[in-house]
Amino acid sequence: MEKNINLIAILWIALGAMSFMAGFMVFVILFGVSFIPHMGYEAPVILRSVGLGIGLFLVILSIPNIICGIGLTKKKEWARILTLILAFLSLLNFPLGTALGIYSFVILLKDETIQLFKA
Repeated sequence: MEKNINLIAILWIALGAMSFMAGFMVFVILFGVSFIPHMGYEAPVILRSVGLGIGLFLVILSIPNIICGIGLTKKKEWARILTLILAFLSLLNFPLGTALGIYSFVILLKDETIQLFKA
């Protein structure tokens, strides 16, 4: 069971890191495109605003994934509960989030796992 929990932790950290990098890349690309000359006045403002908004949104959404993965590696009960909440929310994130959410539910709701986190 320890191997499965560590695998789930690594996968949550990886999903959080991918989301963090996606947010950063959206920001960098849209902010960089806004410096193309002869674009007018409104386009750079809109590109920078959208880049900042979407980038910041994705970065903020990635932080709980990374936190729950780190907590799972340390076998904290709050991390198991946070992971179950995030697993439920990630079911709509097809296909990676759905697969990780189902796998998290299967492993973290077993009696053996619950006893491991309470010890």
